[in-house]
Order: sequence, then C-alpha cells, then structure tokens
Amino acid sequence: MGRLNGKRAIVTGAGSGIGRASALLFAKEGASILAVDKTGDAVTETVKQIAAAGGKAIAMAADAGIEADVIAYMQRALKEFGGLDVVYANAGISGGLVPLFEQTVEHWQEILRVNLIGPFLAIKHAGQHMVGQKAGSIVCTASVAGLRANAGGNPYSASKAGVISLVQTAANSFYGTGVRVNAICPGLIETGMTKPIFDMARERGTDRNIGQLNPMNRYGEPREIAAMAAFLASDEASYVNGQAIAVDGGLSATHPFRRPRP
Repeated sequence: MGRLNGKRAIVTGAGSGIGRASALLFAKEGASILAVDKTGDAVTETVKQIAAAGGKAIAMAADAGIEADVIAYMQRALKEFGGLDVVYANAGISGGLVPLFEQTVEHWQEILRVNLIGPFLAIKHAGQHMVGQKAGSIVCTASVAGLRANAGGNPYSASKAGVISLVQTAANSFYGTGVRVNAICPGLIETGMTKPIFDMARERGTDRNIGQLNPMNRYGEPREIAAMAAFLASDEASYVNGQAIAVDGGLSATHPFRRPRP
C-alpha cells in the first residue's frame, strides 16, 4: 500500500523537473494523477512514463495562471476520478536575472501571473471542492528566494514570497474545514529552469562548486523535492498546515560567509 493509495491528485508543471518527478512519485505511491503542463508534448511524455511504471495518469495541456484553464483542469480531474484529494500547484517560471532598472511592469505581471496567481487559483478552485468533503491537501512550490535575497531575480523572489504568505493565509481561510495548505521552498535544484546556471558552470569548469554555499555541499535533484511533496500530500502530514518548508541542503539556515579555499 502506497502512502497515496486511492488519492486523486493534480500536479501542475508536470512536464519536466520537479513537476514530473512529483507526478511519477505520486503515481508510484498509489495516486491517480492528472498531469498538467502548458507544454502538451512534455506532459504526455510524463504520463507515458507513469503508465510504463504501472501507474494511472492523464495528461492535460493548460496554463496554470489562467482561471478558465484552472477551472477546466479541476473539472477534468473531478470527471475522470470522481473526486479530488491533492493538488500540487508547482508550475512556475523564473523570469531570468534582468537588472532592476531594466525590469518592466509587463515582466513583473507575467511572473506574478504564473507563480502567484496560479497557486491562488488552484487553492480557490480546489478548495471549494475539498471543503465539501472536509479533507484535502494543497501543496505549492515556493522557493528559498522567497525567504531571503540572492536566490533569484526581484520579481521571481517577490512572487515566491507571495506564495509563502498565500499558504499561511489560505490555511487560516480554511479554518476548521480539514483542508491543509503548505509550501515547499526548494534550494538550488537541477531542472530546466536552472539549466542556464548549470550549463554556464560546466562550460567554465566550475560545476564542482555548484551548491557549495549549503552545508550539504551539493545541489539538489527534483526527486528530493518530490519526496517532500508526497509527504505533504499524504495523511502522514495530517497535522502539518500553513508551513513553508525549505528543502535546500541547509542553505537558508546559514548567514553569508566565504569558505576557505582548499
């Protein structure tokens, strides 16, 4: 019996990286998955991998930051699975490292639309169903960039700080309903979003230094974030609510310092 046996789950941003790893793990743990991503081919590949491993999943192309799309993927899950127990609002974009004085309002609006409005919409529309059944787990991907500076660009960091506040306030909005809302704050994880950082380091021959700022002295992998997401989605986390949990190798536990050269 898997930890998510019988659970009906939605994972957004499931076409790659953390979202794909989470969809695969959720399915392995027994959940039925609606895998959602803006890129149809990518999310179809995720579903193929789940099916090949003996899991149950459906692919759907949708934009997590458009309310009509969110309503559509919620309705699809309810129709296909007959209910909804878990939503992992993971979809997000980085926006790059644009200098402050070159950032535009449009740039900020797009990042906030996907990274913050997207989780809000997931909470709003999943929550309406979950309140009726008096149970449910909603997990959002925030970031260590939402905790402190220098882990992302200005709009990205602000959007993730917003996600942290959102899960705290939403958890209280669901007071007494049995619906839990939590966030994961990943550190440096090798995904499509962070690929430029890794590619640049490898081109310079400095890839051995990636992750050196945290006590684990390494970067993380999508499966390590997926493991936390699966825990928060499960009944094992039944008393965990309104939290933003850093999974970052200890990065956010430290103050800035210069490590001695070997």
